[in-house]
Parts: sequence; structure tokens; C-alpha cells
Amino acid sequence: MPVDKTHFSIRMVEGRHSHRNFMNAKEHGEDLKVAITVGVHPAISIAGAYQADWGKDELHIANSLLGNKLTLTKCPYTGMHVPSGTEIVMEGKILQDKTDKEWMVEMLRTYDHPRDQPLFELEKMYYRNNPIFHDILSGYGEHHLLMGMPIESKLNGIIKKKYPSTNQVILSNGGSHWLHAVAQISKKPSTNVKKIINEIFASHRSLKMVTIVDDDIEPSDSEQVEYAMATRFQADKDMVLIKNVRGSSLDPSSNQKKLKTAKLGIDATRPLDKRKEGFEIAKIPKLDKISLDNY
Repeated sequence: MPVDKTHFSIRMVEGRHSHRNFMNAKEHGEDLKVAITVGVHPAISIAGAYQADWGKDELHIANSLLGNKLTLTKCPYTGMHVPSGTEIVMEGKILQDKTDKEWMVEMLRTYDHPRDQPLFELEKMYYRNNPIFHDILSGYGEHHLLMGMPIESKLNGIIKKKYPSTNQVILSNGGSHWLHAVAQISKKPSTNVKKIINEIFASHRSLKMVTIVDDDIEPSDSEQVEYAMATRFQADKDMVLIKNVRGSSLDPSSNQKKLKTAKLGIDATRPLDKRKEGFEIAKIPKLDKISLDNY
């Protein structure tokens, strides 16, 4: 958030990599030198949003996405390397001993509460001729894509490996690609749906609802998912309720001081002890052979 022409407050989530770097510099009595880029290739934005392990360089991920064609340029002040062709580069430092209020619109389209956050101090700025300032509208599609897509990738990798009957895990539009997940599975007699629900919760702790559907239901179609809940779910035996556990700091309905919430798992798959034909979705015969041009 801008404070004056050369300073703005910067939100760093506690425990995330930028905050860890800042705290390490602060413990050594130093400001943290940084380079901020505006207007980069989408692959770089996606790589930067990916929650890589501590010590991993996200630029290597970006380079892989770009087919090993990423080139870098060294910044004069910080000595850091930034992607060549960046529209705007700001070099400076995050001050160890100065803060100002910072708040913003979160990905849930709600306002974060004001908090004292460190100040970034601008030292140098470089830009291309007629630079394009690429902004991200908080709380909408681009924000959801950058935050949610890396989590979806992680969830699919973990859940498919541990439970091979899983076809797909998505983060839903209605849950802002953060709080609600839907998993599509090919259910077998040996499938333990509630274990899959618990594993998905464990793999992304911000989730507050997980729904499991059969392979005839499109998980990204909210109407189909609700249909599965209406016709295949019984609350007294197909529901998982987890109380008073760590949730998302973004969820305004949770206990924001303790970050505690309740979580709901829904098994909206067909019960295998019931007649399969009773759940079959009717299809219009020879629909693919009907052409509206003939009418």
C-alpha cells in the first residue's frame, strides 16, 4: 500500500518464504534487499505463486514452463537477477525497523483488517519504453487462478498417488478457488471415501468443505455437484464434520484470533449397496444425430 513516493507497506504472511527471509535479515540487524518486478511472462507469475519447498528457486520452475528459454538480467543495486523483458523493475529494501498500516482486498473479495507491516523503500526503478503496468484485480479471476492453480496441482499429485481411484480434484469457483474442493472418483467396493476427504483436508489446511462425486459428475459444474448431493448424499451417514481445527485466516466466519474453524466433508457418491440403475442419469436417445438445421 503506497505511503509516499518512495515507500509502501508490504504484507508478508508469517512463515512464508519472503517473511522468513525478512526475519533472517532482521535478526542480523539488516534491511532486506529486494527487486520487485511488474509485467512479466505469465509462466513467471505462475511459478512465483507456486508454494515450492524452502530453498527451491521458483525461477527454475518458470524456466521449465518456458522450455528452458528464460533469460535473466542482473540488477545494479541489489545484485539480484530478474527476468529479461520485465516491464518495470523496482529495486530497494524492506526496512527492518519501520512499519505502516497495510490492508487490501483478499481473494474472497473481502477487506483484510489493517495491520502494521514493514515498509519497502525504493532505491532504483527501471522500465521499458511505454511500459505496461500489469495489475491483478484482487478477489477476481486472475487472483483466483494464481492462488488456486498451484494448490490444485499439489492436491491432484498427492491424492491421485495415494488413492488411484481419484480422477480429478478441483477448487471450486464458489469457494474462491481456496476454501472448497470437489474430487471426482471412480468408486470401488474397497474405496474409503471418508479417508479421501480427510487426506484432502490435510493437504490444504485452508479448506473448509470437501465434496466427493462419482465419475459421471463433472466436478467443476456446481449444478451437477449439487445434483449429486441431492440424489446420493444422506447427512446422517455420508457427512464428515471436523470441529475446532486450523483454518484459513481469510475466512471471516472463523475464529480469527485463534484461526479455528469447522470443516465439512460430503460423500455425494452412489451407495454401492443400492441398485445402480436407480442412480443412472437418463439420456435422450440419438441426441447426437439430431441437427437443428433440419428444423
